[in-house]
Amino acid sequence: MLEAAHRYFHDAASVLGLTERLREILVTPRRVVKVEIVTENDEGDLIHHIGFRVQHNNTRGPYKGGLRYHPSMDEDHASALANLMTWKTAIVDVPFGGAKGGIDCDPHEMSITELDRVTRKFVEGIKEVIGPMQDIPAPDVNTNSEVMAWIMDEYSSHYGFAPGVVTGKPVHLFGSLGRDEATGRGVMYALREALKDQGKTLADITVAMQGFGNVGSHAARLIAEQGGKLVAVADHLGAVSNDDGLEVPALVEWTAEHRTVDGFPGGEPFKGADVITWPCDVLIPAALEDAITKENAADVRATIIVEGANGPTTPEANDILNKRGVTIVPDILANAGGVTVSYFEWAQNIQQFQWELERINAELEKKMVRAYADVRDVAKEKSIDFRTASFVLGIRRVGRAALSRQPTRKKISFE
Repeated sequence: MLEAAHRYFHDAASVLGLTERLREILVTPRRVVKVEIVTENDEGDLIHHIGFRVQHNNTRGPYKGGLRYHPSMDEDHASALANLMTWKTAIVDVPFGGAKGGIDCDPHEMSITELDRVTRKFVEGIKEVIGPMQDIPAPDVNTNSEVMAWIMDEYSSHYGFAPGVVTGKPVHLFGSLGRDEATGRGVMYALREALKDQGKTLADITVAMQGFGNVGSHAARLIAEQGGKLVAVADHLGAVSNDDGLEVPALVEWTAEHRTVDGFPGGEPFKGADVITWPCDVLIPAALEDAITKENAADVRATIIVEGANGPTTPEANDILNKRGVTIVPDILANAGGVTVSYFEWAQNIQQFQWELERINAELEKKMVRAYADVRDVAKEKSIDFRTASFVLGIRRVGRAALSRQPTRKKISFE
């Protein structure tokens, strides 16, 4: 994934005419923290994990990015995701930089007490480099509001009351209304704006979706409420389809009870991998990375792809889809609703004042609509695809901020 993130960065850097030295400076993380985590399991045996926090860039504000608990988490993975967060926060114009991290563990094989101990030990190792004005973690894969509450509690035990140290907390513990659905809602807004460019509405489309977790389920529900038709959905355990449209509220209830779409009585089962090439207007990959590859990109039948997941399209697949004229709303724009409402949560924590849900959704809509328009303007200005335009916009904003902080003797342009 690091290679893909750098490839997209360099494509945009070439459009901007950046020198090799400047590229090296922009792409290199400011700090990489690696923490050994030794705890006991419930039987009293020692368990061993490695935690990571990569802080990529803080030119535009405190570092910001999720924590991922997954066996594949390593420094390269964290570096790639931190890099993307820098540009993502700049694209939606929130006052943050980019960071990412996590622990190489599998929460599905751990008890809640084991997970709590590992999390607190991790915080003990990184507490000096995080904080409300320094670095603000958030949930990512296999972490949730409960884990964020543990982090807030452990950090506060060292530094005093500090709800702003993380976002994605439970609403009853200084979290924000609307945070759970924020990424999915942002996906819906991004899709709506892309459809406007084609003279269509959400009521005109059929959608296939890979992944039906937090992002996918909320996006599907909101799209269905606007008249869109979800015709196929797949997760890691199964897949169901219905040409007349799946009943999304019932599907959400089913997955809440069964933890999978598999067996949903309102649809026909199919092979999950086929969802990528399903006959539909819009494809929303909302699972893990590398779902669309050079092996299946030529067979994608959707004319619009909105990336709910991080890195679901490989660079080779991206090239194939662009040549075919498929519109791709990239992850660093499409799934930025989460970090946007994380910003709102952080602002509420700093203000010690809770916003109403209507205000949060209205502010999120304004941010997503403006970001989409800004990316579209860059794409037209430079005659480039949306992904490259997103990176160009992000790099421009970070670069301009850096120059304003410390001007150089030689003129540097990010135009």
